[in-house]
Amino acid sequence: MIAGMPRGTAPGSADGPHDGAAGLTGEQISAINRFPDANPNPVMRYDAGGHLIYANPASAAILHAMGITVGERLPTELIERFEAVAPTRGFIEFTWQSRTYAVWPIPIVDLDFTNLYGTDVTAERAIVKFPDQNPNPVMRIRWDGTLVYANPASAGIVAGLDLVIGGPLPSGLREALLERVRAADRATVEIDAADRSYALLPVDLPEFGFINIYGTDITAVKERERLARENERLLLNILPEPVANRLRLGEPLIADRFDDVTLLFADIVEFTRLSSTMSAPELVAILNDIFSVFDLLVDRYELEKVKTIGDAYMVVGGMSGEADDGHTARVAALALDLADAVDRIDAARRVGIRFRIGIHCGPVVAGVIGTRKFIYDIWGDTVNMASRMESLGLPGQIQVTYAVMERLGAAFRLEPRGPIDVKGKGPMPTWFLVGLATPVSVSTRP
Repeated sequence: MIAGMPRGTAPGSADGPHDGAAGLTGEQISAINRFPDANPNPVMRYDAGGHLIYANPASAAILHAMGITVGERLPTELIERFEAVAPTRGFIEFTWQSRTYAVWPIPIVDLDFTNLYGTDVTAERAIVKFPDQNPNPVMRIRWDGTLVYANPASAGIVAGLDLVIGGPLPSGLREALLERVRAADRATVEIDAADRSYALLPVDLPEFGFINIYGTDITAVKERERLARENERLLLNILPEPVANRLRLGEPLIADRFDDVTLLFADIVEFTRLSSTMSAPELVAILNDIFSVFDLLVDRYELEKVKTIGDAYMVVGGMSGEADDGHTARVAALALDLADAVDRIDAARRVGIRFRIGIHCGPVVAGVIGTRKFIYDIWGDTVNMASRMESLGLPGQIQVTYAVMERLGAAFRLEPRGPIDVKGKGPMPTWFLVGLATPVSVSTRP
C-alpha cells in the first residue's frame, strides 16, 4: 500500500522537519552510498529511465509494496510521484505486512540517477501524539468492537450514537469498520450522528491489539454535494442535458441547426376564462399537476421539453444528436398519451380542462440566449407551423400537417380534416390524429 505525504514533521521525529533525506546530513548520505548493504534502513536507486538498479537488503518490504524487483522499471505513476515530492524533500509512504515506511527521493543530478532513502515509521504512525488535543474525532476499539477510547472531538459521535467507553459499537457500524480493516480497504465509513455527518477511517494497529478510528466531519461536504445535485436538477429543468454539459465546459455560444425534428405544442382551451374563475394557488396547483404528468411522459418517450409558456407546453423530438428516425412516431404517441392523461387528472377533469395539440416536423435552429436568466429556445418555420396546428385546431383534437401524416403512415389512425387557412401559407390540408394502429416501441428511462 502506498500513500503520498507532504513535507511536514519527518517520520521518526515529533519535533519538526529535517534537512536532507530522512534527516541525514550530506556527509552521512555519502557514507551510506559507500556502504549501503550494511545500512539497517532501506536504500534504493533508480536510473534516468526509471529502472531500479539497486536495493539493499533492508529494502525488501518496500520492494514488495511497490511490486517490483531490481532490474525492473518503476511504475510511471510512482516515478511521477517521486518527481513531484523531490523538490520539497517530501516523502511517500509504503505499507507492507503491517509495517509503514517513509521513502525520500534524492536526485543525484551529476550521476543521472535518484537515490531513495527509507525509514520505518510504524511506531510513529501507530501512536498518535496528544489525541485529546486533536481537533478531529479519534476513537479506539478492540477487535470485538468494544470502544476503549474517544477524544473530546468525538463527543458528537459518542452522543449521537449513544456510545459509552467500555461498551460495544452498534453492530452495523462495527461490522462495516472491521470489514474495511480485514480487506485492507482504505475507504471510509460514513455515518450520521447528532445532526452531523462523519467519515470514519479504521486503521489496524496489530502491534497493540486495537484499531484506531479517525473521523472527519463531512457535514459541509455532504451539503455541498446536495446543493450540487439540486443545481444540476434545476439546470436540467431548463436545458437539455447535452446543452447543459456544453455550458459547463465553457462553450460561449450554443447555436445548432437540426435538419429534421418533430415539434408538439399543447395549449389549454379558453385558459384565460378558466383562470379568471380560480384563485392563484388553485390555478398554479392545477397547472403543476398537469405539467408534472406531461414531464413524466416526455421522459418516457425520450423526448425533450423545450419550455412552458403560461398554459402552453412545447416538446421536441430528434435533437438528441444521435441518428433517430422514429421521433415523429414517438411525438405522436406522446400526444395521444397527453390527451388521455388530462382526462385522468381529477383537478383538470373537475374544471373541464381540454387541450388543443398541434404537430409538425422539419428543420429548426436551436440555441441558448441570455447570460443570466438564459433560456434554450427553438426557431424556424417548423416552429411556427407546429404552433399554427395547435392554435387552429379543435378542442380535444390533435392536428397534424401533411408531412407528419405521411411519416406516421399505417402505424396510426388519422382522419382528414380538410384544408384550413394558415396565415402566411394559405389553404393547407390537415389531419386529426385519433389513435394507434400498432404499438409504438419506447425505451423507458430509469
